[in-house]
Amino acid sequence: MSLGTYKKILDRLPEGVFAFDRKFRIVFTNAAFRRFFSDGAKNGKTKQGAKTLASVLGCNDTGKCGEGTGCEYCAFLRVMRAAVEENAEKTETVHTTVKRSGHTDKISVRIRILPLDEKGKLFVGLTDGTYQSEMERDMLSAQQMQRRLLPAGKSMGGIPYSYMYIPCLGVGGDLPDVYELNGQTYGVLADVSGKGISAGMLSAFVKAGFDRKQPDLAVALSRLSVKFNELDQDERSYITVAAVRIDKKEKILRYAIAGHNAPILLKNTEGINEIEAPAPPISNWMTDFAYQERQLSFEKGDILVLLTDGVTECANSAGDLFGIERAESVLAQSHNAEDFIGKLKAALNVFCGGKFSDDITAIAFDL
Repeated sequence: MSLGTYKKILDRLPEGVFAFDRKFRIVFTNAAFRRFFSDGAKNGKTKQGAKTLASVLGCNDTGKCGEGTGCEYCAFLRVMRAAVEENAEKTETVHTTVKRSGHTDKISVRIRILPLDEKGKLFVGLTDGTYQSEMERDMLSAQQMQRRLLPAGKSMGGIPYSYMYIPCLGVGGDLPDVYELNGQTYGVLADVSGKGISAGMLSAFVKAGFDRKQPDLAVALSRLSVKFNELDQDERSYITVAAVRIDKKEKILRYAIAGHNAPILLKNTEGINEIEAPAPPISNWMTDFAYQERQLSFEKGDILVLLTDGVTECANSAGDLFGIERAESVLAQSHNAEDFIGKLKAALNVFCGGKFSDDITAIAFDL
């Protein structure tokens, strides 16, 4: 096979591969290595056409590679130097930084250096874990994108609100949303099946698929159900939703539920009121279910709360669940929405020791 063919084979490997000589000049890098480590690289070729390690890694040091002020801290150079001095295989997990899209990221990567011949003229380096590190970087991007889907402020349509969102993994499947339409405040809390990246993708679908321009919550849920079934998901995928519409002028609360925890209303004159509205989740189990919008009145000073089951089903080390009763007890002791969210977060951390097995999300409104 030709040299070009060998290069094409190496370029298809998910692990980073690089080759260098005894003077630490880089004579070859495959596509995975360049994609991950060379984003900040400079054009630092030697007279022989090889690149210096500094140029490949985008090092900030000027001057000869290996003799700069920061070279003694270079993890790559340390492993390469040990392999060259002993002309032997060297493996080490190093912590280093890479420049990606203008940002400097700290990573951990396992480097394995092998001599290519007995005389030790050339060495090949394998960066096991490069692919995993790329996935970690993609996870960080997904986290940042999901954070941009979260509510931005503390008031909407003249209704103060507070919320907490704690994903148990890097990317969560809960989606809190607060917006205004026709002078009324809307709150939507969705919880999708699963966890992690797949759940995050489904929650992004809910954000895009829930019709914010539709004033009737039941119609909005029905339209979301139609769009969900167009995805042709298997029966393990589903979405639960609690949606509320707050009419501050008329003091009317309208709501629609799709398999979600019942909203809780703390009424100053009557105490706790669980808003019952049994309905199945959005899924392919009952594709033609007709969701309904119901209503009830509220008074100034009441607090409305939406919770995901991550709150009520949060378990402690003994296997006991936090439960709706504890959440209602916290609400009964709260002065307003912000006070409730703060106390609920503290109570959950004490109860579960800060270890959550599901996404934890709650929204509270001062009515």
